[in-house]
Amino acid sequence: MSPLELGFWSFPALLVLIFLRAPIGLAMFLCGIGGLYLATGGTAMFMAKLKSETYTTFSSYSLTIIPMFLLMGQFATVSGMSSALFKAAEAWLGHRRGGVAMAAVGACAGFGAICGSSLATAATMSKVALPELRRYGYSGGFSTATLAAGGTLGILIPPSVILVIYAILTEQNIAKLFAAAFVPGLLAALGYMITISLYVRYNPKSAGTREPVEYDERFRALFDVWPVLLVFGLVVGGIYLGWFTPTEGAAVGAAGTGLVALAKGSLTWAALKESVIATAQSSAMIFFIILGAGLYNSFLALSQVPQELSGWVVGQGFSPWMVLSLILVFYLIFGCLMDSLSMILLTIPIFFPVVSQLDFGMSPEHMAIWFGILVLIVVEVGLITPPVGMNLFIINVMDRETPISETYKAVLWFVTSDILRVILLVLFPSITLFLLT
Repeated sequence: MSPLELGFWSFPALLVLIFLRAPIGLAMFLCGIGGLYLATGGTAMFMAKLKSETYTTFSSYSLTIIPMFLLMGQFATVSGMSSALFKAAEAWLGHRRGGVAMAAVGACAGFGAICGSSLATAATMSKVALPELRRYGYSGGFSTATLAAGGTLGILIPPSVILVIYAILTEQNIAKLFAAAFVPGLLAALGYMITISLYVRYNPKSAGTREPVEYDERFRALFDVWPVLLVFGLVVGGIYLGWFTPTEGAAVGAAGTGLVALAKGSLTWAALKESVIATAQSSAMIFFIILGAGLYNSFLALSQVPQELSGWVVGQGFSPWMVLSLILVFYLIFGCLMDSLSMILLTIPIFFPVVSQLDFGMSPEHMAIWFGILVLIVVEVGLITPPVGMNLFIINVMDRETPISETYKAVLWFVTSDILRVILLVLFPSITLFLLT
């Protein structure tokens, strides 16, 4: 069997392993080493390839940004920033119809700016916001759907671990990707708030009301979120202005959130130990997935599958917009079955060469950044798309009283908002790119 045939047969083998509930990192690792062994046809060459691929993967300096951002998110959780963000948003929005749900979305956006993980944002904000939503008469399905959707903001609003991975895979500038994600992230939060407003008009019994808060209390609550604004401004602003590299910015962010937690007295020795262990566990999981993807993608490169696929698509004369639409639909469907990191690592080395050959009327750099933001958004939509959206299951664990079927019904409103946003960003790339010009 030729290397090209091995490459094509590796896809069904990978899917079988995934459906057998093998961890995605392990599935890619096994397909990668198996494919390399068969394609190279010799143990010596295979072992040399395995050694060089492992060293090349983990010697990348850019990967050091990942544990720093993860640690920053852990310290942010310990310091109580999530609670301060929700209280501030609730003070200003809570008296409106659906206002507490809007406050939860706003808090998710703020916490996502210093967390960088969708699942962590959803889980953390659920602990803070669910009791308040229940207290003011919000229905269970509407509450859980709101928090599941709000959690997706954690990975879109920079800094984002997934954007860092995409930048490494496609050799793009991390700072420019962060800048490009900023406006789509704000549009996502605004779209969710509009969705909440429409939902409570259509289902008036799904949300209660609360008394307005005096303005002095509102400003006091707003003042309490200054650490979040300081850390976000220092990290993202410092990276964008060139004060330091993204890796240095991640270290500054981790140190800043750690100092905030220490100043508040919440960073005890036990909390510090727990944060470091959680960061190490998450980093190890991500790095193993990266290694598995690296080996599998090395095998695919050896088999010439991406090159053959790219040449075939270009040779067929398909419209660039048709190809892009099909790729985004693919991400939307498979995003329901796989986590976003695994999807990016597995598919970008295959799809990016294809998209790079298409003419969208923009520079290669702008095309790569625009495509990355679109992919990130669509993959995140998969996290809240029934029946297997991962954020939905996270929220269901946090709220056992609400049947997941109720969450499914309510979350479709937010999925609709996401799809409309994707269409808008596809039709008008300048919305994503105007901060880069």
